Amino acid sequence: MAETSYRPKKFAVIGAGPVGGIVAAFLAKGGYDVTLCDIVPELLAPALDPGILLEGVDNFQAKVTRTTTNIDDLINDPPDVIFITVKATALPLIASALEDFVAEGRYVISWQNGIDTELELAQILGNKAVMRGVVNLGCVPLGAAHIRLAFHHRPHFLQELDPQSQDAAIAICNVLTECGLDTQHTDQVTDMVWRKSVMNACMNPMCAVTGMTMVEIIKDPITFNLVDGLIKEGIAVARANEFSLGSGYYPYAINYIKNAGNHKPSMLQDIEAKRRTEVDYINGKIIEYGLQAGIPTPYNNMIRGLVKALEPK
Repeated sequence: MAETSYRPKKFAVIGAGPVGGIVAAFLAKGGYDVTLCDIVPELLAPALDPGILLEGVDNFQAKVTRTTTNIDDLINDPPDVIFITVKATALPLIASALEDFVAEGRYVISWQNGIDTELELAQILGNKAVMRGVVNLGCVPLGAAHIRLAFHHRPHFLQELDPQSQDAAIAICNVLTECGLDTQHTDQVTDMVWRKSVMNACMNPMCAVTGMTMVEIIKDPITFNLVDGLIKEGIAVARANEFSLGSGYYPYAINYIKNAGNHKPSMLQDIEAKRRTEVDYINGKIIEYGLQAGIPTPYNNMIRGLVKALEPK
């Protein structure tokens, strides 16, 4: 591990859903001071006692230090690092609530799905305070503070937005790795976000609209054909905007989703739970970048429209 002068001791996680629960559990297991924050009190109580329970490819239980339903508590007793693991749609609200948190040696990490989530935070908090993570796991909520990990493809990746914060980003990677949530520092996080988002943009909304699991989508030739169209469109938009997906990305993506497992992705979970989805930060961003580069995106326009039509229901 690279040596750094920054030593974060106190962490907070905003969002007690599966992704937030996982990062909070690993940090707590590593002996760090962890505050879990969410507006739903029922999600928080079991995280304190008996602790967050992880099952599946990682199996353990860990208690967080404290919980809160109020972001102001994080301003009054500030941690060193805040992980944001809520749906991207809540970002503008959270960023403005965290405006007074920003100070020397304090960082906010977008540990989320979606394109440009870190820029949403940086608009209000400034580049120096913001970092972006790329998380490579699939998880299903089994109950409050009870999560099943369907897959966990280590490592995860982290990058600072401002070069001045690189030392801190490396230190945070070291802490996460030491806790068992292996994370590497990168200087190519935007390319990685696009590599992941192009795949999310085909499987997530297709499952959300059809109610099918990933395996069912792949096995049905008609739905798989639509997935194929979405992937190719996403690749064209990424390349036109000069994001590097790497050579051989198309066969890699097809192979990856064919092994995605028989679980419901987060967008379908959102539709079933009658929550707003992140479709605007996934397919919506592909449409936006397509317009910017003059690349038509009929598949993404159609699937985003269908997901948006389901949301009010």
